[in-house]
Amino acid sequence: MSKDLSTFLTSGLSRRTVLRAGAGAAATLAAARVLSPSGVFAQGAGPETTKATLGYIALTDSSPLIIAKEKGFFAKHGMTDVQVVKQASWGTTRDNLVLGSEGNGIDGAHILSPMPYLISAGKVTQQNIPLPMYILARLNYDAQAISVGSAYKGLKPTVDATPLKDEFLKKKAAGQQARVAMTFPGGTHDLWLRYWLAAAGIDPDKDVETIVVPPPQMVANMKVGTMDAFCVGEPWPGQLVGQGIGFTACNTSELWENHPEKSLAMRASWVDKHPIAAKAILAAVMEAQAFCDDPANKEEVAKTVGTRAWFNVPVKDIVGRLSGVYDYGDGRVVENSKGLMKFWGGGAVSYPFQSHDLWFLTEDVRWGKLDAGADLKAMIAKVNREDLWREAAKAVDGATAPASTSRGVETFFDGKTFDPENPQAYLDSLAIKRLA
Repeated sequence: MSKDLSTFLTSGLSRRTVLRAGAGAAATLAAARVLSPSGVFAQGAGPETTKATLGYIALTDSSPLIIAKEKGFFAKHGMTDVQVVKQASWGTTRDNLVLGSEGNGIDGAHILSPMPYLISAGKVTQQNIPLPMYILARLNYDAQAISVGSAYKGLKPTVDATPLKDEFLKKKAAGQQARVAMTFPGGTHDLWLRYWLAAAGIDPDKDVETIVVPPPQMVANMKVGTMDAFCVGEPWPGQLVGQGIGFTACNTSELWENHPEKSLAMRASWVDKHPIAAKAILAAVMEAQAFCDDPANKEEVAKTVGTRAWFNVPVKDIVGRLSGVYDYGDGRVVENSKGLMKFWGGGAVSYPFQSHDLWFLTEDVRWGKLDAGADLKAMIAKVNREDLWREAAKAVDGATAPASTSRGVETFFDGKTFDPENPQAYLDSLAIKRLA
């Protein structure tokens, strides 16, 4: 990533940046204009339907969907009957996407970025039946966390998990493998956890037992001692620290600065049938992303999503890290963290770079979740609908579409690089992998 883009994203929450991207000193990025004939509703056409059902999991990065509902952005853009419905797990999200709203399921969701590909390929669906999906936008960058139980605090693991290696290998030799949890096989949390372990020479499939736990259940499971480490999004890592049960080894931005995380994805059949409605939903979510990114709105966002109707989590467990204050729980406290959750960045965060999807898919090849011979670029061409993002962005003030579908070469904390033009070279550079 270019230095200029990195600087823009990491400083993007300053009031100066927000105001500069808006219409003037009194405006903010949240003040996206109502759709006009030159925007989504060209030639005066309205959405084909006003109804859609979107799923979310109680994670801070679902905030744009919740804010779009609560602040009336969906209604503003003509989608007056959008429902945003809580899902118990990513497995439930997948199953409800398969059903669709006509089968009492959902039409789209806040989702782990690799999942639409795994679902479209039939890799994680019942009887391996493919369900075509589209990614419409990226919802956020950064601010997931890898958490470790308090028993390991003395070893001082950070973004470097090496201090845990000998202890985990001792447990393995004694027949008591360490257990590490993520939220869905092949999803972002799985990939961050695997990258972190493998970079330290710990094989995530052989040296530890990798288990699946729904995000809202992570803290409770750590509390009763069923796992040693986990990777999940906020507010759960912050809550773990607040309860004194464990600590944050690293913010995932320390693995890969300004990394993509969740996406807004919808069933391809729904979008194909309702293309104008899909763009209206996109515009509303973009407007909500701008609202969530404004520092003046952080407390309101935390209070809104923390209510019983949405997360049922105390505001104090959300607002600190949402605002960039990171107490790692091991003595480290960072104010104004550059790894705080980013939602907008003038559209740079929201835009679904195809190069990022390629990294996710390459990692899923690395770990045997996708076949080594899979045509990854063909998959991206079918699933990633950055073209719809560009069209919807015309209706949102402050939204700037990147010149390219690639963000270029990415660099990770251990010095590894990913060149979207040569993903095989990246795979070849990795010592621990499991190609199918």
